Amino acid sequence: MGTGEIKSPEGLSETPSALGGNFDSVRGKKLEVHFMESDKQRMAFGHGYTGGTTPVNIQGKPLSDEDLSKTGGWIAAFFIFGNEMAERMAYYGLSVNMVTFMFYVMHRSFSSSANAVNNFLGISQASSVLGGFLADAYLGRYKTIAIFTTIYLVGLIGITVSAFLDVFMPNQEHCDSLARLLGGCEPAKPWQMRYLYTVLYLTGFGAAGIRPCVSSFGADQFDERSKDYKRHLDRFFNFFYLSVTIGAIVAFSLVVYLQREKGWGYAFGSLAIAMGVSNLLFFAGTPLYRHRLPGGSPLTRVAQVLVAAFRKRNVSFTSSEMIGLYEVPGKHSAVKGSGKIAHTEHFRWLDKAALQLKEDGSNPSPWRLCTVTQVEEVKILIKLIPIPACTIMLSVFLTEYLTLSIQQAYTLNTRMGHLKLPVTCMPIFPGLSIFLVLSVYYSVFVPLSRRITGHPHGASQLQRVGIGLVVSIISVAWAGAFEKYRRDYAIKHGYEFSFLTPMPGLSAYWLLIQYCLIGIAEVFGTVGLLEFLYEEAPDAMKAIGSAYAALAGGLGCFAASALNSIVKSVTGSQGRRESWLSQNINSGRFDYFYWLLAVLGVINFCIFLYSAHRYKYRT
Repeated sequence: MGTGEIKSPEGLSETPSALGGNFDSVRGKKLEVHFMESDKQRMAFGHGYTGGTTPVNIQGKPLSDEDLSKTGGWIAAFFIFGNEMAERMAYYGLSVNMVTFMFYVMHRSFSSSANAVNNFLGISQASSVLGGFLADAYLGRYKTIAIFTTIYLVGLIGITVSAFLDVFMPNQEHCDSLARLLGGCEPAKPWQMRYLYTVLYLTGFGAAGIRPCVSSFGADQFDERSKDYKRHLDRFFNFFYLSVTIGAIVAFSLVVYLQREKGWGYAFGSLAIAMGVSNLLFFAGTPLYRHRLPGGSPLTRVAQVLVAAFRKRNVSFTSSEMIGLYEVPGKHSAVKGSGKIAHTEHFRWLDKAALQLKEDGSNPSPWRLCTVTQVEEVKILIKLIPIPACTIMLSVFLTEYLTLSIQQAYTLNTRMGHLKLPVTCMPIFPGLSIFLVLSVYYSVFVPLSRRITGHPHGASQLQRVGIGLVVSIISVAWAGAFEKYRRDYAIKHGYEFSFLTPMPGLSAYWLLIQYCLIGIAEVFGTVGLLEFLYEEAPDAMKAIGSAYAALAGGLGCFAASALNSIVKSVTGSQGRRESWLSQNINSGRFDYFYWLLAVLGVINFCIFLYSAHRYKYRT
């Protein structure tokens, strides 16, 4: 069987020193990349492959030029926006209203209600890894969204039923504010709580296939061969997050209004209706969508690289048995739905998985010899990890705001002139700040920052993530300062034990500063991260790349719950009457807790600076 010798995708042969180890004794010897011509070899590694990232229709067939002109683009993307808008509407609607529902209706404590909702938030994001895997491996992004958005709808219907039918709720008689404060209300029966937790977490699991796939599926609608591709992609992610914000604003306004005027059943029912309508719109846009072929199990490919590298761990790059680094011939990758990836020098120990030896023969096992592209996929997944990991702290801040700031708002005057806003409407203001920032982003921030950085988009993706982290630290630092003032005011005016009574002399709109700052942090941090992960992730692992962001968000929710438990345990011991996170916010020390978050945020930002400085963008 013949082999053709072609240089590396970068057009340069790799020297042994570029692959690690001490090769001073080797003079002039070059490590060339060899390509196997055998069809059997192609099938062994790729089971057949197509033209890289060529868009296909829903049947998996490449789109003709005529079909390309009729599909994709902004029209298709807007059908996808609707699904994300409804999902986030439900996500935020439940994150705020479910805490008060469990407290007022199910008679659970604020702390246990907040932890239950934090777990819901965590499940809805951390499970995104599963959705990303299924999309990239087998189903494709469209089918994954279709399946999990239906699961999401079933969960919302179940929550609506629990709020409409009295049988799912404890007795509400003789349960006034004083009885609720003293724990005198009839608690929910165990089976009632099990049912509520089941449908709540089912809803969270439904987000597993939506969160990682919607942003990447929307980005798939744009032609990467277009000269305006980068500009379209940048604007897409900003508009995408704008749809997220609109969903949040509706959740914090209309849904709260329905809860107050019509009841819990109507509030949760509106979320189910919104999800149902968005599902219909998503399916209605099916003829317009462009698809990408799933590349087979990414976990299998990752495992093959690790196993092959381990099996050849003792083989030297200077071995006389070495032929070169293995890759299939031509310009297309052996990984279905992916273009070739140029060889890079980092994580050089993984290159041994692609090290072709004479003993490998003409038809080696993929568990012994992998392609350069397959090895580079694993390298990319590894080097991406530190960046989303550093955004976990941003998610911790957001999670704490959604629960703790509500307790702050209950003690404050929420009147704006003759208008009195419900406490649960307060988180609408981060959404409004996001809406405002995104509205002026291209007209104000980009031109100003472009003059400073010289970057065509004003700031690179990692710079935007860094800006978001800095602003989030300022936000929690301010929250601590205001909370100290609020607590001192409450004690001074005799409200120390009346933590559910609003103080008419202190406006809740002081909370707007921390809300707006965290909204700005989201615009830069989250949008920058989503765009960064989509562009940097391997072609056949875009959904998993997006799942990194969701996973970071989920871990942030779990970390918030764990941090709350640790702080309550540590600060509530040693004879103290109340912990920092006491249910009575006026006798607790939320200010200390916010400042603790600020310190953790500074440490996290230092780690981010180090990781971002070392990171090299893909070419």
